[in-house]
Amino acid sequence: MDEQLFFKKLNSLCTSKEIFDFLSSLEVMSDTMASGALQRISEVEVDDNGLKNPDGVLENEVFRALCFQFEFESSKLSNTGLLNALQALIKLRIDPQSTLMASLLSEGEERLGKGQLTVENLCALGESLLELECPSCATLGQIVNHMQEKDIEKWSPREMAVVYKMLQVTVREGEQCQDLLDRMNGVTLTIVSQLNPKFTSIILNSLVVLHQTRAVPLVTALCRHSVKHIPYFTGDELVNVLEAFLYFGHREQMFTEALETHVPETIFTMHPQTVSKVMQYCCRKMILSKPIFDAVAEAFISNADGFTTDQIAEYIVPFGTLNYLPPSAPSLFRKLETVLCTRFRHFQPHTLLNLLHSCVLIQRYPVNFLPKIFSPYFLQQLQAQPPGLDRIVTSQLTRIFLTVTLECPFYEGPKLLSKYQVKAFLMPHSTLDVHLLKRVKTGLLYLLKKRIYFSSEVSTPYFYTVDIEIKLDEEGFVLPATQSEEVHSRIALCVDGQNRFCVNSHNLLGEEAIKQRHLQLLGYEVVQIPFFEVESLQNCRKMAEYLHKKIFPHTYGLSC
Repeated sequence: MDEQLFFKKLNSLCTSKEIFDFLSSLEVMSDTMASGALQRISEVEVDDNGLKNPDGVLENEVFRALCFQFEFESSKLSNTGLLNALQALIKLRIDPQSTLMASLLSEGEERLGKGQLTVENLCALGESLLELECPSCATLGQIVNHMQEKDIEKWSPREMAVVYKMLQVTVREGEQCQDLLDRMNGVTLTIVSQLNPKFTSIILNSLVVLHQTRAVPLVTALCRHSVKHIPYFTGDELVNVLEAFLYFGHREQMFTEALETHVPETIFTMHPQTVSKVMQYCCRKMILSKPIFDAVAEAFISNADGFTTDQIAEYIVPFGTLNYLPPSAPSLFRKLETVLCTRFRHFQPHTLLNLLHSCVLIQRYPVNFLPKIFSPYFLQQLQAQPPGLDRIVTSQLTRIFLTVTLECPFYEGPKLLSKYQVKAFLMPHSTLDVHLLKRVKTGLLYLLKKRIYFSSEVSTPYFYTVDIEIKLDEEGFVLPATQSEEVHSRIALCVDGQNRFCVNSHNLLGEEAIKQRHLQLLGYEVVQIPFFEVESLQNCRKMAEYLHKKIFPHTYGLSC
């Protein structure tokens, strides 16, 4: 039969039985046709769980006859027939140690050594080796060396992606290929628009694994190109892309918008690990996307029983970090409490602490679990596992303890011993905007006339640092900052720069929101000075007028 007609007929068949019946009707076929038949069988019979009908395929007489010929006539095969058969048999999960596979692999490596393989053949052999659990690094290195001798500018997108994948293995084994990578990065930049979702994901993942931090133009182009592929990425491919965004510190508004469309539409069919990575991306980039968070909350309520403990934490922690309660919050936290009750002992100590700490940030109090969290046994477990009781961990414990003390006066269980408490909270997301603080201090000096009437970055006995503190007597007059007698009230000015808010939002991050809540409960009059209210104020007088209205709203305006 003519090869073109053969492949047209073959590709119309949808089961292995149909394929075997068709092959039985032929008297003669080329090795290319036979290897194509094996490939078609692998396409229809293999899914994510492996071979659907092992006995029906592997014990079939036609299949066994094909394998016999490939094993004992491997030296007579064309390059295409040999390598297509090898790829198909790997996909069909044929034992790599079998004589059939050993024969095909040996023949492929022999032709590689003789320089008989084209670029397309080299990539096909490389792909086959990468599919094996323990690929031969020496052979992959040989393939890469042969590829270097070819004209990179003529490589197809598939060939480029395969070489990137091979380099992940060979470089990990100590091979130095930066010159080749620089050339590949330059050429790939010119073909980004031709890359399909699979190749886009492979190359981004390779750039992460190979630490290509200098390839900024390529990374930027790939990240932008990935936007149009979001609906078409598999779960694993999307995870690779998100990891690249995180690794290279890239943020793309259109990418977030595409996720906001895609995630709510597919949330109930997405793998939990993919959703976890989406939430990690939003959390690390401080992106509060209500469409994504609302959809994730609904998925958690429905499916949390099937999640791993790490996935449970990865779904929930961003809600606290970014200070957001979805419309389904009551059901969400009821479900979380149920899951915690049944699986509490399965959580790793640090995972559990992160989870409960995020809950208190948004006023969801894990009172039923606090006796276990504050117990000596749990604290010993924290200390025994990395990162131990470092500053971040003790800050989380202290913040939970302070929250319970201030917001849950009915709690009568064990307390956190003072040796586990920090003297001041570490607030990595909420570092002070020095430029904004300077502008506010200048305005206050204009308003209060003397610098003695306020102090900045004031440590309190309650673990928090106040950006600016003003003391008042009983009649509401401002007292010198150093005076400690006759102080009737204290005003805490929270000078909130952009880094205390979610990106492109007026929503305070969780750690800053809880700080302002606690300062109020501790007796301070909290006055928020957010960046977006003062960035348009042009001069010192305007700033002073603004501060007067914010701090002393019931007194007359400036007299000068």
